[in-house]
Amino acid sequence: MEILVQIPDDIAERLQAEGVDLPRRLLECLAAESYRAEILTAAEIRRMLGFQTRLETDAFLKRERCYLHYTEEDFQQDIETLRRLSLLPSGGRQEG
Repeated sequence: MEILVQIPDDIAERLQAEGVDLPRRLLECLAAESYRAEILTAAEIRRMLGFQTRLETDAFLKRERCYLHYTEEDFQQDIETLRRLSLLPSGGRQEG
């Protein structure tokens, strides 16, 4: 899909003079905001921006300060998984 965006000529010229690739930057901004809002996944961002690897996607998300959607529930589930795998001691404090 193509989208037409109207920007005043003087502003567009100034941005382009600074080396900004306006179409690409607008696409990146849309991708970043859509990820932050949990509308798009990292895999969809990768497709949208034409990245070849997950590492490129992760680097983009980091650069745009888009952090993983990691909840308290995710954390608790990870703790439980580590305990099941005996990679983390069971709850409670041990005095030594």
